[in-house]
Amino acid sequence: MIAIILARKNSKEIKNKNLTLIRNKPLIYWTILSCLKSKFIKETYVSSDSKKILKIAKSFGVKTIVRPTKISGDKSSSEAGWLHAIKEIEKNLDFETVIALQATSCLRSKKNLDKAILFYKKKKFDTLFSGNEIKSPFYWQKKNKKLISNYDFKKRKMRQETKSIILENGSFFIFKKNGFKKNKNRFFGKIGFFKDEYYTSFQIDSKDDLELLKILMNRNVYSKKINKKYLL
Repeated sequence: MIAIILARKNSKEIKNKNLTLIRNKPLIYWTILSCLKSKFIKETYVSSDSKKILKIAKSFGVKTIVRPTKISGDKSSSEAGWLHAIKEIEKNLDFETVIALQATSCLRSKKNLDKAILFYKKKKFDTLFSGNEIKSPFYWQKKNKKLISNYDFKKRKMRQETKSIILENGSFFIFKKNGFKKNKNRFFGKIGFFKDEYYTSFQIDSKDDLELLKILMNRNVYSKKINKKYLL
């Protein structure tokens, strides 16, 4: 099994987001570290269009892949990045399974990756994704400039009575290489869900996310639990 971490140079809200310092380490470091700690990940690769990111990733002991500019834009899919990386890695290494990790999800449990990998193997999934199981929220959507609810607000149920839904948190995806290459999609065949803990669902996509993470890390009520159980 090999790990692929995609880390683009540009970000709309946070400049050089993947290099933003968290506990005096660049954001991408924490995802790299979780891969290096895994018992099952044979090699870890960082794919990026940034020379700086690639240099820093290499200094942490992982291999790097130069991601072409044409598949590194805001509208470029992760699938395109993974497919390019897989083809590059195949030139020198034989492997069957890929675990694709998101650099912005830095609060992974120390043991969650290996637990997920074991679960993936035991259940013989083709694809496994990380997520959180939550009670169906009461949400509204705009349609033709009008607000439409997803529930009957005239007969509003108690939250405990609503059905649970599974929310992808993007932390990681595990999939068979050949199935992915054939379908050009992270989801195919027998799909499974790995239930993550609450903290692991937190990811940095905006400046607000970044500030919130800093607050959580600096408050005593959270820091002891996070330091003991998580990588940060």
